[in-house]
Amino acid sequence: MPALAPDTRPTPAPLVAGARRAAVASLLALIALCLAWELFLAPLRPGGSWLALKALPLCIPLAGLLKNRMYTYRWVSLMVWLYFTEGVVRAWSDRAPGNWLALLEVLLCLVLFTACTVHIRVRLRSAPARPPAPQAP
Repeated sequence: MPALAPDTRPTPAPLVAGARRAAVASLLALIALCLAWELFLAPLRPGGSWLALKALPLCIPLAGLLKNRMYTYRWVSLMVWLYFTEGVVRAWSDRAPGNWLALLEVLLCLVLFTACTVHIRVRLRSAPARPPAPQAP
């Protein structure tokens, strides 16, 4: 087996690919849950609720995750906490079946955050080290 240079490390592709699949799957499931919850399963008003529009911001990062953009993984890992907070509040205050759907939202948010965090950390660890910036005289 050839020796690797000190600053080059092999990319753990299976872990990065698995985290990417988990992030995309949990984001798609969160979009579907938000739509189904507010339109069919437990709408606040009969016939659907305007709260279904909360799924729209979740559609924005989908293209970035599919294109494997590191910046998208970073900001999605922050944005998901808004949906986590909504899920916790509604799990506490809604009646069944809304509280169970809220708990499912919390679970999907935790999976999405974990997948994004793992993806970011593994990709940064496996990236080659940057050369130091030149110093001004």
